[in-house]
Amino acid sequence: MSEAGFPIFRFAGLPGAVRGALWLMAANACFSAMAGVVRVVAAEMHPFEIAFFRASFGALLMAPLLLRFGRRSLATTRFPMYLARGAAMVVSTLGWFTAVAHMPIVEVTALTFTSPLFATLGAGLFLREAVGARRWTATLVGFAGAMIVLRPGLVDLSAPAVAAMASAASTAAGLLIVKSLSRTDSPGTIVLYLNLLMVPMSLAPAALVWTPPSLEALVWLAGLGLIANLGHLSFARAMAATEASAIAPVDFCKLFFTAALGYLAFAEVPDALTWVGAAVIFGSSIYAARRESLAGGRGAAPTGAAPSAGPGVST
Repeated sequence: MSEAGFPIFRFAGLPGAVRGALWLMAANACFSAMAGVVRVVAAEMHPFEIAFFRASFGALLMAPLLLRFGRRSLATTRFPMYLARGAAMVVSTLGWFTAVAHMPIVEVTALTFTSPLFATLGAGLFLREAVGARRWTATLVGFAGAMIVLRPGLVDLSAPAVAAMASAASTAAGLLIVKSLSRTDSPGTIVLYLNLLMVPMSLAPAALVWTPPSLEALVWLAGLGLIANLGHLSFARAMAATEASAIAPVDFCKLFFTAALGYLAFAEVPDALTWVGAAVIFGSSIYAARRESLAGGRGAAPTGAAPSAGPGVST
């Protein structure tokens, strides 16, 4: 049969929105798997120490890239942006790992969907970006969805829940930075700098709670570093493939991934209010993204349009 009878699948030939969606699904699968690993290892060590090992193994696994391309893999004119992103992602990772260690995984995931809302809030209040009434309304509705998940007054507002929200806010800062970096630097460079900078930045909090890890824990932590790198590489490629607003709806698959993980691995069953709150948060994020896209076109700054990156882990 002729070659034409067997069309060769060419990923690069797919439309940018399709490639971006597939990369984002791959990133979310990795970030969901990370939550499971963190929960397992948290039985032995503090989340702050897990964050340090995640960064250390992540940096170690990126060494082949550094050895192959040498200084070219670190070539950038935007080092201050990398420092800012590294700091934001350390805060995000510490908060996210703390939340995952002590809260139902799907609830933590639902709260991470507030990241684009925090991005809109930050753009309007600190970057002086013009944010219309509809986007402000969507942002407020989204945070109301977070209150549905947290239920303050009905359920005690725990430190892990506060950590999850702090992680979402820090991830929002990282979202703005990585979208900007993806326009000038390669995904490999972006992830390499993230890992290299997170190692020293996460060492101080880890030192405060340090306990020697077991051999089994080290194996899990090495896997965590690998999965984190794959997730961030996939996310960076998703952001480079298309406009964030075009693939933002795909981000909701993360909730189903983590719900399945929580149920199968940890017997966690999310209640109806968690799903309702997650839907409200996510719907508000999508609406804000669409309004921003209509207002600013393709040249608009990526604030509410960006999907939640998972852990700075974001992560």
